[in-house]
Amino acid sequence: MRYTTAGESHGPALLAIVSEVPSGFALSTAAIDADLTRRQSGYGRGGRMAIERDTVRILSGLRFGRTLGSPIALQIDNRDWPNWQERMAAEGRAPVDLVREQTPRPGHADLAGVQKTASDDCRDVLERASARESAARVAAGAVAKAWLANFGVEISSYVTRIGTVTLPEELIARKGAVFSTEKIERSELRCPDAQSTEAMKAAIDAARAAGDSLGGWFNVVASGLVPGIGGYAEATQRLDGRLAAALVSIPAIKGVQFGLGFAAGALPGSEVHDPIIVSETDSGRIQPQRATNNAGGLEGGMTNGELLLASCVMKPIPTLTQPLATVDLLSGQRREASRERSDVVAVPAAAVVAEAEVAMVLADAYGKKFGGDNLTDALAAFEHYINRLTARSTSWARGTGER
Repeated sequence: MRYTTAGESHGPALLAIVSEVPSGFALSTAAIDADLTRRQSGYGRGGRMAIERDTVRILSGLRFGRTLGSPIALQIDNRDWPNWQERMAAEGRAPVDLVREQTPRPGHADLAGVQKTASDDCRDVLERASARESAARVAAGAVAKAWLANFGVEISSYVTRIGTVTLPEELIARKGAVFSTEKIERSELRCPDAQSTEAMKAAIDAARAAGDSLGGWFNVVASGLVPGIGGYAEATQRLDGRLAAALVSIPAIKGVQFGLGFAAGALPGSEVHDPIIVSETDSGRIQPQRATNNAGGLEGGMTNGELLLASCVMKPIPTLTQPLATVDLLSGQRREASRERSDVVAVPAAAVVAEAEVAMVLADAYGKKFGGDNLTDALAAFEHYINRLTARSTSWARGTGER
């Protein structure tokens, strides 16, 4: 399963085309719209979110609520488009009084983009580089989530830090990597702790008053994964590499770690690697498991059957109401960076985008493992795989070593 997107921030619409989609699984606009709404939420969002009310139109690939096995085309209209038609027209001459964006913002794609494209107007770049594009990713990711749900895979996210305010580590340690969806979504910052949420809101208020912005951290969790998804034999098969690339492709994401991540570099191996034990599942199946999950659900480029835990760091939004210094592209004179309507914080929204990216990578990997033509054949292959793993695990538990 793959996706591509198109559309500008202030163009008529955003588009996503999801290809290599298996046939026969259920998909609805309501499920996609729910994730689009989650992406728009969060304390500290800017004025654009007061204008847009993202909903999707499914233009192809679906019949009577089930996928056809053909590409799925998705469209999200930009409600702000009527205010930008003259400045963003696809054809005709530019207005004589067109205001050119010629003071690039530090931290954005503006300057490097115009240097790359030989443009003298940063809007040629910033319209596409805008994080508004991520709405189309969320819509595409909802398709992947619908496919994965048939295999018992669920993906969620939550915010762990805004600026210097951090979700207490003991809460994560006590609760593990999974919090209730209700608790997460009830928070204005998608943080599962009420006290931390209020402290984060206060930090955002202070940043807004100072004309500044804040970044933060969030976790993405995938549960219900079977072991052996991904591969170890070639670099392109390694799931951790694919996931890291997908997550860092999200605007403003500057770092990703799995499980212990960077902390593992300061610890001895005896405190990093997860001991393997044999346990009985709720269904009565005997299987090997890890006593801990420092690996974050990934070993050797593959899932190991534990929770997949990815932690991402997001830099502050580069558009500031108290802008930093820059230069005028035409005159070369020192100027203040241009202002574009923006957020103070978008970490909760970025976490929802990250869910979509993780879902797309996992959906593609599940299709490669169990077949990507149709749901019926894939589920049959999946059941066969589970039965084989169970049979072998049972023989290990009995000490027979049977194959």
